[in-house]
Amino acid sequence: MELLNEIWQTARRNKLRTGLTGFAVAWGIFMLIVLLGAGNGLINANMTQMNRFLSNSMVVYGGETSMPYQGMKEGRWINLKARDIDISSEEFQTVIDEVGAQYRTSGMVSNGQQYLTGSIAGVYPNHIKIDKVEMLQGRFINTIDINGKRKVLIISNKQAKELKTHVGQFVKVGNFAFKIVGIYKEQENGRADMFSAYSTIKSIYGAKTDDAGRIEFTFHGLETEGDNEAFEKDYRQRINTAHQAHPDDESAIWLWNRYTQNLQMQKGIGIIRTALWIVGLFTLLSGIVGVSNIMLITVKERTHEFGIRKAIGAKPWSILKLIIIESIIITTIFGYIGMILGIAANEYMDATLGHTKVDAGLFKATMFLDPTVGLDVCFEATMVMIIAGTIAGLIPAFKASRIRPIEALRAD
Repeated sequence: MELLNEIWQTARRNKLRTGLTGFAVAWGIFMLIVLLGAGNGLINANMTQMNRFLSNSMVVYGGETSMPYQGMKEGRWINLKARDIDISSEEFQTVIDEVGAQYRTSGMVSNGQQYLTGSIAGVYPNHIKIDKVEMLQGRFINTIDINGKRKVLIISNKQAKELKTHVGQFVKVGNFAFKIVGIYKEQENGRADMFSAYSTIKSIYGAKTDDAGRIEFTFHGLETEGDNEAFEKDYRQRINTAHQAHPDDESAIWLWNRYTQNLQMQKGIGIIRTALWIVGLFTLLSGIVGVSNIMLITVKERTHEFGIRKAIGAKPWSILKLIIIESIIITTIFGYIGMILGIAANEYMDATLGHTKVDAGLFKATMFLDPTVGLDVCFEATMVMIIAGTIAGLIPAFKASRIRPIEALRAD
């Protein structure tokens, strides 16, 4: 207790010095936590978008030719056909697992006086896995719906609330009666579709055309970017050939490969993490340098005091202990303050930027989510600062503790 009281009196006599030391500690910890928190917020938001879809899945869209081929000019629009679904399932069985398709339209759905207008997607049963549709009530599309062209409908929980309907009830889709067989959870950052059987929507809205819409499938065995690029090249060449497009024309059809997208995203996240740690560690280092400089000045200023202490019988260890404990107390208190302020800043960022969404067309993306830093990181950063400040003061304090009293008393 006497030692703590002495440290307190010393801090009171040297308010500026103590304040500068504490500020250097608090600032270093604060900036490290804020930087890591902001980086984690960006990473978490991107991870959320990545997890919206099954990673080993692919969606194929029609495109526009960019190369002339077999006497036909570029600029020709390619619409995927039913034969492309067969090609996908029959000729690429070694890679592709389940093949499905989407045929999309828009229409008005009504239940008495309640109605809404939205996108209706005719899909296969595998869509629930590919787009990770989370069912709350009822079921999703099944094979019987496809084979029987059943007029069934799956809507989101928000759509069900707006229509005031439930599973088992019939609603009107245009001039047709559809039965609600399932309700799924609408994602906050997505645009909600209504789902029905592919064959049903195709027969009602696409009977006059042989366009297949989009093709979607799951695959296996493509573990590297090279494997995926090789498969995409072979697949594109085959589909292009079926449409009399140049085999190497990458614009004739578009492939959305979620697996390579995830690989690229993981690389980007790794780069962001590394950059954040480098910047954060340099920020922490600047704080450590500040603490070290101030501790060096502190010991130099107190050399005269140490001489008096030794002259009246103080042991070298008592001087060392005084410096060590003072350094630990100051860095711990201000390190804790910096940590609390950093966490508060992250919470403020989450409360403001965390609710900002960017409309990406197909969905609304959250750009900032849960900017938190683990307590282990906060603790480790504070300990580094404490140890650095202690070592910085320990070296000159050790020299001061060994100096002869008469020389210490002569020091300026």
